[in-house]
Amino acid sequence: MVAFRIFAMAVSHQCMKKWKPHKVNQPSVSLIISRSFTFSSRTWQYQSVRTLILESVSSESVRLNRLSGSDSGIVEVRLERPGAKNAIGKDMLRGLQETFEAIERDASANVVMIYSSVPRVFCAGADLKERKTMNPSEVHSFVNSLRSTFSALEALHLPTIAVIEGAALGGGLEMALSCDLRICGEEAILGLPETGLAIIPGAGGTQRLPRLVGKAVAKELIFTGRKICGRDAMSMGLVNYCVPTGEAHQKGLEIAQDINQKGPIAIRMAKRAINEGLEIDMASALELEEDCYEQLLNTKDRLEGLAAFAEKRKPRYTGE
Repeated sequence: MVAFRIFAMAVSHQCMKKWKPHKVNQPSVSLIISRSFTFSSRTWQYQSVRTLILESVSSESVRLNRLSGSDSGIVEVRLERPGAKNAIGKDMLRGLQETFEAIERDASANVVMIYSSVPRVFCAGADLKERKTMNPSEVHSFVNSLRSTFSALEALHLPTIAVIEGAALGGGLEMALSCDLRICGEEAILGLPETGLAIIPGAGGTQRLPRLVGKAVAKELIFTGRKICGRDAMSMGLVNYCVPTGEAHQKGLEIAQDINQKGPIAIRMAKRAINEGLEIDMASALELEEDCYEQLLNTKDRLEGLAAFAEKRKPRYTGE
């Protein structure tokens, strides 16, 4: 495992407490990251240390930006590899891995948006030019790493939103499928064209797509490799919203702002209850829901919500 190297500045108390992210107003901070990591095991306890990551390292294809002021708690992941239409090569994969590791460790983050700075493309999928230079063993290792990276994205403790303008193909769509919500522009093009290359979607597409749109629709899209527009994606439930071209980021930000105003512990428990509950039987899922609810009973945020309701004011949640 390569160490996660950062220059960090602590701006809150250096202590361990359960569910106590400190809200600190700060300027937006951009981060360029790229190094490999081993994704840590999930835990529902987070250190109340706010860090500003200041070191730029070798990758320029993934940037992390923490919003400030009233939007503090919203984190943006920007894909930025214009020369290759954001195709995922080894360097970008390392950048994504370390990005998700940084977000998982940041107790002050409440919601994540993933979007592209490259016009008319979200992510074109795997870098096939780089793929041609790999032997079968290297391809196998790369695809396994890509699959585990998207699983790490899916397992983040906070909500994630994919903002899609333009093409989201192959691994690009698989990344979006790993997010909780998807917003696209009308001219977005989505598809899993791998069978046309005599392979299959290998980073979760064969599993996440049918869980989202149903088995028959997923089979048709994967068997034919057919690309669909934003409106079609909306009609089949592949995306949550389809908006006019160029407005997807604004719509995603509005949803992120709405989520950011809610109790952060409650949002995380809701995500856990839904995601884990769908993988087990109903009786066990209801027990899981009870456990998640119970963890909220003694939080300061729950009392603040009741007080704000009684006093007819906006609640001020702290994640405690």
